[in-house]
Amino acid sequence: MKVGTDGVLLGAWADVKSASKILDIGTGSGLISLMLAQRSTASITAIDIDKDACNQAKINADNTIWNNRIEIIQSDLMAFNNISNEQFDLIVSNPPYFKNSLQTPEIARTTARHATTDFHNEIIISSLKMLTGNGKLCLILPINEGNECIAFAKKNELFCNKKTTVFPKSNSAAKRILIELSRQNSPCIESQLTIESEIRHSYTEDFKILVKDFYLKL
Repeated sequence: MKVGTDGVLLGAWADVKSASKILDIGTGSGLISLMLAQRSTASITAIDIDKDACNQAKINADNTIWNNRIEIIQSDLMAFNNISNEQFDLIVSNPPYFKNSLQTPEIARTTARHATTDFHNEIIISSLKMLTGNGKLCLILPINEGNECIAFAKKNELFCNKKTTVFPKSNSAAKRILIELSRQNSPCIESQLTIESEIRHSYTEDFKILVKDFYLKL
């Protein structure tokens, strides 16, 4: 699994201030778990349905100073939810989202990139059980899927408290939404983030401030 901008954004954006236990759903290479470990002192459980992804995530975690705080488990979300009685202060996911597009021929890549119809809803329902009372669920999704997720969550009494709309460039349409959901029905704090200026690889100050601890060349 490649290191993608979506994962980096979520790993840098998610609020870890009060988190002592974190769940990373669909960890892939373990990128987000490693970023959250770097930003906190939390214990992190990372799950993924794909065996090879779990093996790679474990190798990556084992080769860091945070290896004693990251546990990698091969499991789908429903199975993990059924067997686990743990509750988490923070749940994060960079989930598959191309629900209606043609699937790629490689099985692992297809699994990583394409959601089943109800997977985003499954994350919401599972989080209702696994979040602590003040816990937060943080996701990154495309605009349409993100708004659908916010609406479904609200129906199930998880409310959007923070939302950042992400623009690839200052002159392009928004492509992603970073979403923070919780049981607290408070006003949503909205913001925008632009990654690049009109010049490729010329990053905005806001983006550099957000991710500077994770890129050697920023």
